[in-house]
Amino acid sequence: MNTMTQNAINEKLNLLGEKTSAMKNHEVFSKVKTQSDLQEFMEWHVFAVWDFMSLLKRLQKELTCTSLPWIPPQNSKASRLINEIVLGEESDETPSGEHTSHFELYLQAMRDVGASTTKINQYIELLRNGRSPEEALAEVDAPIAVRDFVMGTLTAACTGKIHETLGSFFYGREDSIPQMFQNLLDTWQVDPGEAPMFVFYLKRHIELDGDSHGPAAKIIISEALGNNLAAWNEMLDAAMDAVEQRVDLWNELSISLASKSDVKVC
Repeated sequence: MNTMTQNAINEKLNLLGEKTSAMKNHEVFSKVKTQSDLQEFMEWHVFAVWDFMSLLKRLQKELTCTSLPWIPPQNSKASRLINEIVLGEESDETPSGEHTSHFELYLQAMRDVGASTTKINQYIELLRNGRSPEEALAEVDAPIAVRDFVMGTLTAACTGKIHETLGSFFYGREDSIPQMFQNLLDTWQVDPGEAPMFVFYLKRHIELDGDSHGPAAKIIISEALGNNLAAWNEMLDAAMDAVEQRVDLWNELSISLASKSDVKVC
């Protein structure tokens, strides 16, 4: 093994850790001070809740068998782990004992706090009718930062190598979400009693991603990459892109929230 190459990987891991910390501890969470702020936060963030499933489905497609005729997956351990994540994300149990996807749970949480689901619902309908994601995002007039983020995610999911998708999935999502969501709960100024379904959603992800989904994704990466340093390098580059794209999204949302609080009523 080339020591310098391994050192380069370690240096990149350290840099990624710094960028990930900035994402997890972003100031945007403390900018959610009112019910109106929460509504705007959710109206932006719901698109990230939606595009997450494309990363997950790409991994399910690659690591399990979702086509006919069925053939056994090459790595049964990775297949089991990714199917467990899909089960939780696509058909989790709700507080009422029913089952739904986390995306649909998020929509319910939006309705509960009075956030508009119009753009995301129109977006989904446009996709059903054959519009491309880029066309649909423009047609619903999604914020530019949201469009950039979603298209970055879909590029990673649709055209990236499998280990690059794993990098986006683990570092950009599963490993980071617990602390991001906990920071939101710790720093926002909204009464949790006014957003019970959203609080359930956040705490459920803190629990699942921290205790189960995140560690499972880490194992899958280790199984898939082994000692292939070239693949590790590409995976980390993709992870870096995903984290930077999330930081860009948070930056623009933070500016938007701050601009509302700066408006003076005469």
